[in-house]
Amino acid sequence: MEPTAEYRRLYWHSRRGMLELDLLLLPFVRECLPHLDAADRYRYRCLLEREDRELHGWLLGGDRPRDHDLADIVAKILAHTRVAD
Repeated sequence: MEPTAEYRRLYWHSRRGMLELDLLLLPFVRECLPHLDAADRYRYRCLLEREDRELHGWLLGGDRPRDHDLADIVAKILAHTRVAD
């Protein structure tokens, strides 16, 4: 199946240049994005608009986003990471 333009765009923007983030975000996009509903895809797009230092804190530092929608997608990424380990 040919990846959609949205998938390619989100995959590209998930490449953050910080290895720790890349190791979390890229597998999530590859394995989970095709199965996310529209609301979760929107949450993921919003997450990618944030600064790397914020993403690092949320995904690796134990911080939680104040925004409920961002906290929800962060939880899904972290759950996917735990399953993959």
